Amino acid sequence: MRAACTCFSSMLQEPRCRILYMLKGNLPVQPISVASIWSQNLHTLRSRLGSRFSFELVGSNACGASPRESNTGRWKQQPLTTKVERKSNKIRSSKTCMVRPDDLLDGTVTVGTKLNLYKSEVRESKDIKHCDVQLKVEESRKVEPLVTIFVFDLETTGFRREEDRTVEIAFRDLIGGKNSTFQTLINPERHVPNAHIHGISTHMVNRPDVPRFADLIPILQHYVQTRKIPGAPVLLVAHNARSFDVPFLINEFSRCNVEIPSDWLFLDTLPLARELVKLEGPKVLSGTSVQALREFYEIPLVGAAHSAMSDVNTLSEILRHMTIDLKLPVSALLERSFKASDVISVKKKKKNMT
Repeated sequence: MRAACTCFSSMLQEPRCRILYMLKGNLPVQPISVASIWSQNLHTLRSRLGSRFSFELVGSNACGASPRESNTGRWKQQPLTTKVERKSNKIRSSKTCMVRPDDLLDGTVTVGTKLNLYKSEVRESKDIKHCDVQLKVEESRKVEPLVTIFVFDLETTGFRREEDRTVEIAFRDLIGGKNSTFQTLINPERHVPNAHIHGISTHMVNRPDVPRFADLIPILQHYVQTRKIPGAPVLLVAHNARSFDVPFLINEFSRCNVEIPSDWLFLDTLPLARELVKLEGPKVLSGTSVQALREFYEIPLVGAAHSAMSDVNTLSEILRHMTIDLKLPVSALLERSFKASDVISVKKKKKNMT
């Protein structure tokens, strides 16, 4: 049976751990580190066999841990075999080296790939206690979940979710690349009373060449779909998303009898800003608005404030800084995300209470 052993893992991390090659003939034993063996041999094997091959250590007593001889007080050297096997055919390659346990305390082993050590035995000595080992060393860094992150922003005719309409929308895929941004004016089919805020007047949007939201939905869905990672969720990020942007999106989609895709998750950066204020203190960071955060991080303003794309670009930079300061990986952002259905449920509960 294979069994994991933490003591062997810690021994691999010791700065005095080497593997020795036993050279042919009467030549002396030459110390070579595991990292050196991998960098020289695996690169050659990978180029010859292609990317689809497996690598593992299959020798028993991989630590060279045979019993210490009672008379001499020395350790016996034990063979250690490396095997490379290509999955697509039966090409195999192996190499045997000798491990001397006394020298395990003389060098370093750097593990940068998967390493399978089959059951080995380490007997009691002055420095090493007995344990049965079958260890699989994975990459130390936890693999983050796959997700496509968009930062988005809306400009509207007002703050009333039920009555007001969207006049501009902008998206930015944080992966970047060609066609990573999406922005358009939207025809609200009504008067725009707050042009002094976002600079979008009635005559700019109430035109036949400006798409209505019903015209925009399939275009927007296509944009997101073509940029998302297959099988992974989409994370849409906006400032005050839960109270403003997402309710507006829900109402716009609902008026067109279309549901927001179930794999669209939303993240509100406003709670993150509040956490940052607690971390930095109100004297250092005076507010939680996009403008206050932009000034705090000294992000230059490109374009007019309250322009959808300008706000998106600013919030993208703010998000990058905040995740670093708050030490938030992608998994933490997903844990804080919510769905459109969550907002709808809260809305229904409030209506039932009234």
